Amino acid sequence: MKEMEDRLRKIRLLLLDVDGVLTDGRIIINDRGEETKAFHVRDGHGMKLLQRSGVRIGIITGRQSRVVAHRMRELGVDLVVQGSKNKLLPFRRILEQEGLGEDEVAYVGDDLVDLPILRRVGFAATVADACEDLVSHVHYVASRRGGDGAVREICEMILKARGDWEEVTARYWQD
Repeated sequence: MKEMEDRLRKIRLLLLDVDGVLTDGRIIINDRGEETKAFHVRDGHGMKLLQRSGVRIGIITGRQSRVVAHRMRELGVDLVVQGSKNKLLPFRRILEQEGLGEDEVAYVGDDLVDLPILRRVGFAATVADACEDLVSHVHYVASRRGGDGAVREICEMILKARGDWEEVTARYWQD
């Protein structure tokens, strides 16, 4: 537990996959060919709390979706890479752009395409319903499924390990 807290304390950037992490992995296409996705509001709130503490958030996803672009704009996430089949390339660009080391990054993925990043970051996590082959390559498996609060769970862990939880939630406890 101490080793995990030490890892979490260093985090300055949380990178996320989208499908299967911020969503339940289903892709819904209506009869007009328009794609929709469902995002859990608590995941979004967790991301906002983390941003308030000074931790940056970004996404790297293999698919291209206007829905994702819209949701990330709503959340104030400006590190958005879509349509990347090789996630390691944008990962390296983001590290260079942000001036961060791998140990200062947390990544949450759910499938094999995420493995190259998961094996490099300071804190690697996956969701409860992830591809089974990822489990032995991560530091943490969330108790919740993708699209069902797993990202919120991880955001809270980072905030608490960094000692930021009480400060970023103080306004909710005031009368």
